[in-house]
Amino acid sequence: MRTRLRRFAITAVTLLTAAASLPSAAAQQQGNQQHPSHGGLSAVIRYTEYGIPHIVAKDYANLGFGTGWAQAADQVCTLADGFLTLRGERSRFFGPDGAPDGSLSSATSNLSSDLYFHGVRDAGTVEKLLSEPAPQGPGREVKDLMRGWAAGYNAWLAQNRITDPACGGAAWVRPVTTLDVASRSFALAVLGGEGRGVNGITAAQPPTTTSSVAAAPDAKSTALAAQELFDTADMGSNAVAFSGATTANGRGLLLGNPHYPWQGGRRFWQMQQTIPGELNVMGGALLGSATVSIGHNAKVAWSHTVATGTTLNLHQLTLDPADPTSYLVDGKAERMTKRTVTVDVKDGAPVTRTQWWTRYGPVITSLGAQLPLPWTSTTAYAVNDPNAANLRASDTGLAFSKSRNTADVLTSLKRTQGLPWVNTVAADSAGHSLFTQSQVLPRITDELAQRCSTALGKVTYPSSGLAVLDGSRGDCALGSDPDAVQPGIFGPAKMPVLKDAPYAENSNDSAWLANADQPLTGYERVFGSLGTQRSMRTRGAVEDVATLAEKGRLTVRDLQAQQFANRVPAGDLIAQDAARACAGLPGGTATGSNGTAVDVSEACGVLKSWDRTMNTDSRGALLFDRFWRKLTATVPAAQLWKVPFSAADPVRTPNTLNTDAPGLATALADTVTELRTAGTVLDARLGANQYVVRGDKRIPVPGGTESLGVWNKVEGVWNPTAGAYTEVTTGSSYIQAVGWDGSQCPVARTLLTYSQSSNPNSAHYSDQTRLFSGERWVTSRFCEKDILSSPGLRVVRVNEHR
Repeated sequence: MRTRLRRFAITAVTLLTAAASLPSAAAQQQGNQQHPSHGGLSAVIRYTEYGIPHIVAKDYANLGFGTGWAQAADQVCTLADGFLTLRGERSRFFGPDGAPDGSLSSATSNLSSDLYFHGVRDAGTVEKLLSEPAPQGPGREVKDLMRGWAAGYNAWLAQNRITDPACGGAAWVRPVTTLDVASRSFALAVLGGEGRGVNGITAAQPPTTTSSVAAAPDAKSTALAAQELFDTADMGSNAVAFSGATTANGRGLLLGNPHYPWQGGRRFWQMQQTIPGELNVMGGALLGSATVSIGHNAKVAWSHTVATGTTLNLHQLTLDPADPTSYLVDGKAERMTKRTVTVDVKDGAPVTRTQWWTRYGPVITSLGAQLPLPWTSTTAYAVNDPNAANLRASDTGLAFSKSRNTADVLTSLKRTQGLPWVNTVAADSAGHSLFTQSQVLPRITDELAQRCSTALGKVTYPSSGLAVLDGSRGDCALGSDPDAVQPGIFGPAKMPVLKDAPYAENSNDSAWLANADQPLTGYERVFGSLGTQRSMRTRGAVEDVATLAEKGRLTVRDLQAQQFANRVPAGDLIAQDAARACAGLPGGTATGSNGTAVDVSEACGVLKSWDRTMNTDSRGALLFDRFWRKLTATVPAAQLWKVPFSAADPVRTPNTLNTDAPGLATALADTVTELRTAGTVLDARLGANQYVVRGDKRIPVPGGTESLGVWNKVEGVWNPTAGAYTEVTTGSSYIQAVGWDGSQCPVARTLLTYSQSSNPNSAHYSDQTRLFSGERWVTSRFCEKDILSSPGLRVVRVNEHR
């Protein structure tokens, strides 16, 4: 049987290759012969271990078809839920008060989500972007991929029975259009801009008599809220590229470790896409995307990290005293544009609301619960999101997929300018390394912010990069760079770039320390901060990769070891001091926050002997994790360390635990009480108390939370009754360690931590999760000989019509 499958696979690929090499008319005739689909789209999908599809097609539309088909087979319910969101129909099927999964916007209710996305649909926003010629809009190849993706998804729905209990038989699972696929790209693009403010956009209404005297937002609290709002810790990443100067064979190496949600519509899904003679790329795609987001081809590998660039800005409006829906620009009144949106509601009357738009963007009354922006009789705020005019991310991804080196990657970024909220880290087979923060940002220069910030903006811009500009002045409009593809954004010449450094690394802090020996400076504040304290994860990552670069002779095995070292930088800094302070407590007791004396003497020994890792077999890891969380939550950062932060030594400072800090003993007592109350022994192995449940099986999970500084980040859901983390919300997702050995086949190891499918009835619901638990990898089958030698090879020819 395996021999027959291989012969079929070889025949299919041979036919496709032949068609690709023929003149266009002959290729079309040949293609029609090999794809008996009555003029419809088709593709060949070859599945290897862990359900990884290798999709082969003759052109982009057919490749999109195979991609849409294969994604639907693994993720139909998650995808269908997302398309329901994008159509603004959640309230119709689930009621207005439920909540989306947060993957496509920050909306906290179905109603606010529907009002926003239905408004986008009513305004024809995505259709207009699709009609823009490239490079302002998506190119023909990407449009063909989107069209094919929709057809493939629909064909899978028509030809298969859904076995996932999450949506089997549901009326809301319906065919999709190219517009639906493009709308998903739009939603992801504005995720850091308008998407952050969906509640505030849809709730914004002109003031009534009683609300017209609402207090202006407090500057200090707003600055703090803005700083927290634009903190990237909730969805981050690590990535490092090593140049040939540090490797065993003079070729580059890349380790990509994005930290993305484990559930919902922002998961990665692994695939290989091949158009013989045109495209051959492997990697992880965000669900609903027809292109690889993070991946590698035969010559270059790349990954992304969530960037610190502030992807939106506010314009403070001075309102016409006679009309709160008119605002003044250079003394002249401009009426806001009124958009009326109606949403159907389950078991209720339709809801109609009005949204208000200005030359700058929509009026907004909050950016999250902690950042109110009240609309009064004198003042309102409008949000500008340049990514609302950006449907180019797929073009960037496709251009990466066809790149041959890091120079091509940089050229792709300059040409397409499509990445909304990520950095890029890349390496190639010639030994080059690259870091760049090439993202679409509002063109807020420090000079503009200095000249045009309102009183609120004077505190938010320095603290977070959030500019609040005076909307009543025409000279405060965002300018344009000559090399930018759209007005109001920075051109490529302004982007931070680091080329061919021994290492280039990012862990979601600003571009400053992409290489600690070659700091990047000179960029505008909107890109991120300079000379400020780095996160514990950045500090640990820079220590690790700098040590590796100095050691040299690196191989892919070194990348694999780094991924699962599970070192806890916070533990290295304080564990021994905390153990000594614990041992010095009189009588081995500490007083908890409830005033009760607690015997903590056992904890002292556990902390002392802990190996300072978050491996699943590590004893003491859970105790330290819970202690550290309580300590940092109660002791102010200024009191936690004896040696404060120094910009002259940013990787090693702050350091030295202040054991006299009030709250240290209390945090220890509360931690011991918490674990003992749950029946958890203090030296329990981490894997016994940090796990996910798939089916009826517990799967131990390695790694640790953001504040511990662990490279292999996982954010667990704490169950106080069980005394355990019993699910993961975000963390390591599509991991790739890539190098080259001089052959046409890259040396690549990959891992999709949460597995390919969300369907509990799928064979690929948790198979890679078990690999992650055991710190094992998938050997990438990129080349034909490797695909065809897969012991689990399964070949499927998929057609638009049966």
